[in-house]
Amino acid sequence: MSETRWSHQFIAMLESLRMGTTFSVGRRYARAGNVRSLTISSSIVTALILDEDGETYRSRIAAKAFSAADWARIERALSKEARYAAKLLAGHLPEDLDQLLQSYGLSLFPQSLAELVMDCDCPGWQKPCRHLTAACYVLAEEFDNDPFTILAWRGKGRDELLEELRSHRVSETRHVAPTDPEPQAARSFWTAGPRVTTRNEPLPGAIARPDALLDQLDQLRLTVGRFEVTDLLRDVYRTLGCGENDGGGTVEPNRG
Repeated sequence: MSETRWSHQFIAMLESLRMGTTFSVGRRYARAGNVRSLTISSSIVTALILDEDGETYRSRIAAKAFSAADWARIERALSKEARYAAKLLAGHLPEDLDQLLQSYGLSLFPQSLAELVMDCDCPGWQKPCRHLTAACYVLAEEFDNDPFTILAWRGKGRDELLEELRSHRVSETRHVAPTDPEPQAARSFWTAGPRVTTRNEPLPGAIARPDALLDQLDQLRLTVGRFEVTDLLRDVYRTLGCGENDGGGTVEPNRG
């Protein structure tokens, strides 16, 4: 029975109890297939073990499940790291998951027998008994076959965890404001500038004057006798301009 890194901590902790004979029999029971069934649920593992005397005994191994608050923190941390989310959604546990848990004061596996509650309905007085140790070895094998069973034992099944991670990812995506690669001032640089108007388009608020052209001739100081040419023409331009607008008008001589 091979032991990979996932089960190593768990088995090492149990074998540190130095109950050599009991664990030797438990390994033999596990290898011989005496563990007829093993069920993993939130914090409790239940196993049926066939004894050498032909009796079947029920063994239970309980570990404290992570609290709802602990799971909420774990899920947020896992969803924020793309590499964690990608591995979990692909069906693999991140190799450094235990390090992440340790940052919250948690551990993937129980660190001592005090963190476990073991019970067996066999008549033996010693706990863990050979039935419980056999169940522990088969449990470790399940951890290696499907590491998500470790998390199920700690209170969160595979499907539930993956669904929570998907929800977190969707929520985070919705709350990320779209970035503006070009600020408004930069965008307006390419459109800002003086307004270009056509010859026939008056500026807003401007008053159209038919004699406006004569303003440009004032600088020339053209005269006829004692009269300024622009003064003589200005009345004519204004009268003609009024005539275009009103449909007619009277030309009055300049009495200057």
